Amino acid sequence: MSPIAFDRYYGYDELSALLHDIAGQNPEFVEVSSIGKSHEGREIWLLTITDARKGPASEKPAFWCDGNIHASELSASTAVLKLVQKLLDPPHEILTTHTFYLVPRLNPDGAEWAMETPPRLIRSSTRPYPYDEEDPYGLEPKDLDGDGQILQMRIKDANGAWAISEEEPRLLRRREPTETGGTYYRLMQEGILHNFDGLTMRPRNRKEGLDMNRNFPSAWRLEHEQAGSGPFPTSEPEIRAAVQAVVDRPNICGAVTFHTYSGVHLRPPSRMPDDDIPAEDLWVYKTIGDKGFEMTGYPAISNYHEFRYHPKQVITGVFDDWMYEHRGVFAWTTEIWSPQRQAGITDYKYIEWFRTHPFSDDLKMLKWSDEKLDGKGYLPWREFHHPQLGAVELGGWDAYYAFRNPPPQFLEAEVSPLADWVIWQAACSPRLTLLDAQTEVLGEGAWKLRVAVQNVGWLPTHVTSVAQQRKLCRGVVAEITKEGEPVDGAGERLPAWLAAGELREEGGQLAGWSHVTAGGQFFGGSDSTDDIAVFEWVVRLPGVYHIAVRHERAGTVRAELGVM
Repeated sequence: MSPIAFDRYYGYDELSALLHDIAGQNPEFVEVSSIGKSHEGREIWLLTITDARKGPASEKPAFWCDGNIHASELSASTAVLKLVQKLLDPPHEILTTHTFYLVPRLNPDGAEWAMETPPRLIRSSTRPYPYDEEDPYGLEPKDLDGDGQILQMRIKDANGAWAISEEEPRLLRRREPTETGGTYYRLMQEGILHNFDGLTMRPRNRKEGLDMNRNFPSAWRLEHEQAGSGPFPTSEPEIRAAVQAVVDRPNICGAVTFHTYSGVHLRPPSRMPDDDIPAEDLWVYKTIGDKGFEMTGYPAISNYHEFRYHPKQVITGVFDDWMYEHRGVFAWTTEIWSPQRQAGITDYKYIEWFRTHPFSDDLKMLKWSDEKLDGKGYLPWREFHHPQLGAVELGGWDAYYAFRNPPPQFLEAEVSPLADWVIWQAACSPRLTLLDAQTEVLGEGAWKLRVAVQNVGWLPTHVTSVAQQRKLCRGVVAEITKEGEPVDGAGERLPAWLAAGELREEGGQLAGWSHVTAGGQFFGGSDSTDDIAVFEWVVRLPGVYHIAVRHERAGTVRAELGVM
């Protein structure tokens, strides 16, 4: 297979060529297709990965991964590429029984902007929203000194909120509430001011105001309730393509969407407390999350309880909620990379840390930049003559390099265990196997056919309790046909060969063993065989009978029975 570079990020054309090369070199395992086009007309590529020699992709339980829905979160694409490599180099045994649907870059337009020098940083889509007009006022981020970076500007201001630290003069500290008499600074991004009146400054509003991870159907809200949600659910072509692709693949049993940054695995629900979802689902989420922490070092946390941008606000219309609430599968948002953890800061709250943290944390972060990033994370302040503001200083944190994504030298090590966790999750999916297939002579001209299937996956065939409650997927379905006979039976009430049973029989859902508790061993257990389904027919003509038993999530098994 084509080698994948994990020490840099791919532009769209190079990424497209790479994905097609991988498919061309692995025709028995990989198919590349487009699920739709982006706002600017780029194809959104989907890799379908399975061992086609062991059955079609659609007849196996599947797992979905995507990345880079947000423009500058480029390492999310890399995480999906690492999963591709681990599945194919060499081919992983899980591909004989499972399928993976992988979208390395859901937002190709925004990623292209993020890879420019200097980067054009937006939240997600390049489509103007809610208005197609530029803000006539405010500060536009811009590389003023031509070094290819957009850093910070510190501007002397008697009413500024920042002062130079006495403990470490390279750093700024927050000004104390009653502090006066010192030299203070106002911090702004490096950039140029539009229609500057000589006094007032604010960030310029981006006309690209969409957040595509607010555009999914689950609990979608209007713009006045949640900025960036779009005019209606799935209004954005990228989200419409992803939603349609998932719906068209009902064998998907779980999902991870890769984002940056915080170094956490986020789980639903986002707009309600944990008590409002079935306890059985919460227990499974905890088990999967605990394994995620064990394998990756990333804590598994609740969107609602531990990752809110404001304690009085929730987010809606996000991918993981939609997958859980509307598709009925366990879905996660993995936020790649924690600079704080890299610097040795472990006891911190992910969002809260940016509102307030001890100055000792800043010292640790600076030391990390000095020792691990060769000083590239935090740049010394240097004088610069701003064309509008006069004397300012440029420097401080290069957040795009140190925070937004792992610096290239850390990239592969950061994403590698994430791929392992995805494969582990996929292996938990429900999966049908043929347990028994036999015939019995009942008398002259009558035979009984019996087929039994078993769910050998950890999860039940319906995957979540929500799916079962909302009837989001069918139970096990068994169909019988006779070789050489018409399949549709047009014009006949019943085929002459079928004496008892139905051409298509619908059973219920099959359990896995995710529900089995640790206490079962103390009280005799009650592990019923509700993971098995048995189907029987009586036929009256000799010949070969074909039986297919399928579940849209757990796959398809077939049996061929002959009677004489």
